[in-house]
Amino acid sequence: MTPEQPTAPLTPVQGRLLGVLRRNPEPLEFPEAMVEALKAEATEAVAQLSARLGGVQLKVFKSFLSKVHGCEVRHLAPDDFEWSPATTAGTVAHKAIELSLNWPGEPAPSEAVDEAIARLVERGDNRALYLHGLSAGEHAELRSRAVDRTTKFIQDFPPLPATAQPVLESSVRWQPRGTIEFSGKVDLVVGRPSGRESRLLVVDFKSGSRSPMHRDDLRFYALLLTLRNEVPPRKLVTYYLDYADHDVEDVTEGVLRAALVRTLEGIERHIELTVEGREPMKRVGFGCRWCPVLDDCTEGAAHLRTLSGDD
Repeated sequence: MTPEQPTAPLTPVQGRLLGVLRRNPEPLEFPEAMVEALKAEATEAVAQLSARLGGVQLKVFKSFLSKVHGCEVRHLAPDDFEWSPATTAGTVAHKAIELSLNWPGEPAPSEAVDEAIARLVERGDNRALYLHGLSAGEHAELRSRAVDRTTKFIQDFPPLPATAQPVLESSVRWQPRGTIEFSGKVDLVVGRPSGRESRLLVVDFKSGSRSPMHRDDLRFYALLLTLRNEVPPRKLVTYYLDYADHDVEDVTEGVLRAALVRTLEGIERHIELTVEGREPMKRVGFGCRWCPVLDDCTEGAAHLRTLSGDD
């Protein structure tokens, strides 16, 4: 990324992050043979795993991999997700940030959030129905959360010029022969392709606390982009809105291969559990507090008591 000189001076937070995001003067190119070998390995492995699925279609997302590599009992539990001001605020903020990057002039965060909510309601999906039915109090809570996140992005993230071609909520898919599709929606991709040079910068926004799983999420995106484009991205950034801080990892062959191994192992675990009848393993962790089967899980309850100091 080679941003144009902004009209306003950068804040210390913006300047620090911009120094991390800039491309090195020396172009980065991955060996073509390495990329081809990685794609061939992935293609062959997915074909073999598809055969074990027996014709069942499977979409592999970052959340799918997080669940299957966590507690397998929770992975198999029915999805109990419900929209709420807390769970919807991130979606609204992402839409507002997208609008703010393409807005003529500089919008107020609240203005971008109101427009984002209006556009999401127009989609007519389950989330739109939830937004349409909000009470005045719920709407105020949702709007407050989304404005907070949007404001933090606008004030703390370095300005992105149009020449850097920033794209928010970029959908990426890859499906070789078989019934398995890799799919993701990347929060922010910055950079213009140029031959085989690795120029893309991948950014994931987080409003909560840090987690080691966040690197795994971005590594999956790097793998997905590599398989689709046949050119790896150059850098992965998790940006924590609440902290105005970041975690950065350069893309390497090791990063891509680690992501492929984790992805294939996750698919294989899912097949063992859902097709081949292996008993699921319980794995306690921080996520136990949100588990839909916690009421019937003595291990998870004991783990949470330990975390709270009750034991």
